[in-house]
Amino acid sequence: MDQPIDLPVSPMLAKPLQRLPDQPCAFEPKWDGYRCVVARDGDELHLGSRNGKDLLRYFPEMVEPLLATLPPRCVVDGELVVPVDGRLDFDALGQRIHPAESRVTMLAEATPASYVVFDLLALDDAALLDVPFERRREALEEVAAAGFAAPVHLAPATRDRDEALEWFERFEGAGLDGLIVKPLADLYVPGKRTQGKLKHVRTADCVVAGYRVHKDGRGVGSLLLGLNDDQGRLQHVGVAASFTAKRRAELVDELAPLELDEVSDHPWASWAEAEAHADGAMPGAPNRWSGSGDRDHRWVPLRPERVAEVRYTWATAGRFRGTTKMQRWRPDREPASCSTAQLAEPEHVPLAEVLAAGA
Repeated sequence: MDQPIDLPVSPMLAKPLQRLPDQPCAFEPKWDGYRCVVARDGDELHLGSRNGKDLLRYFPEMVEPLLATLPPRCVVDGELVVPVDGRLDFDALGQRIHPAESRVTMLAEATPASYVVFDLLALDDAALLDVPFERRREALEEVAAAGFAAPVHLAPATRDRDEALEWFERFEGAGLDGLIVKPLADLYVPGKRTQGKLKHVRTADCVVAGYRVHKDGRGVGSLLLGLNDDQGRLQHVGVAASFTAKRRAELVDELAPLELDEVSDHPWASWAEAEAHADGAMPGAPNRWSGSGDRDHRWVPLRPERVAEVRYTWATAGRFRGTTKMQRWRPDREPASCSTAQLAEPEHVPLAEVLAAGA
C-alpha cells in the first residue's frame, strides 16, 4: 500500500485527567470500541488495530462503506463500535473477534459495526502527522462533508467546555464512558499519551469471593468480586487487580483464613463445574481442580465473608467493564448488604443523538 506515512500506525493515546485543562482544546466523546487506523489506497484497505494487526477479516461488512465514503488515498484514525438497540454494546463487539469464518459472517449480519472517525493522518500525497490537530480536524470535517455516510461517521467535537461537560454526563447513557481532550496545537505522535481522557469514577462495595494467583506465580493477581442479585444470589461481577508486588504478597496472608478446600462449598460451585464457562467469563472452569486450555483461569475460592470497596468507571448488565481497583477493606459492611443495585445505569440516550451533537 502506497501512503505518505509509514504503516502500521501506532495510535496516539490519552492519559487520565482529573479535570478539563485550561489550554485551548477540542473535546470529543470517548467511544467504547476498538481503536482502528484505516488506510485506503484505491480498492485496498487496511484496518489496523492498536497493536497493528489487521481487523478487516473480522469486520467484512465495513469494506463497502469504507470504500464508498473515504477518499481514494488516505489514512484516518477512529473507533470500531457495535450499536445494539440504539447504544454501544462492547460485549457484542467483543464477540466479533472469532476464528471461524462462518461465525464472523453470521455476526457481521446480526451485529454490524460502525466506524467513527476522529482524526486524519494522511490525505493524497500529504502526511499530516506534523500538522496541528486544529488543522487536521478542519481537513477531516471537509472530507466528512464530502462523503461520510452511515455506518461511517464523523466524531462530534466541541471547544465549549460547558457543552463538553454536558456531553460527559448525558452521553454515558448511550454507552460512552467519558471525554477525550485534544489540545488544538498538538501534533500526531504515534504511541504517545499526549492527549487526555476524563472518565467517570465510581465506587461500589463488593464481596471478595476468590482470587487468581499473579502470572508470575507469586501473590494475588486479581480478586474475584461478587454482588447479590434481587434473589440474594451472589453473582460474579468482575475483578480487582493492578496491585504492587508487596500488596500481592500481603493479600495472600490476609485471605488465607478464608480459603476453601472444596469448591462444592462455594456459591459459584456450579460455575466451576460447568464446561460452558471454560472461556473464563465466569470464575471457574478451568479452575485448580480442572485446569486446561491455553489461558490459565484457575482460581482459589474463598468464603464470601469479606467486603472491599472498589473503584470503577463503567458497568453494564450488572457487571463491571474492565478492571476495577481496590480502595480498602470494609469491615463495617455485611456481604449480604452488597447488591447489584449499586451499579445503577444512566438514563438511556440514543446513539443517534451523540452522533448529531456538535453539528
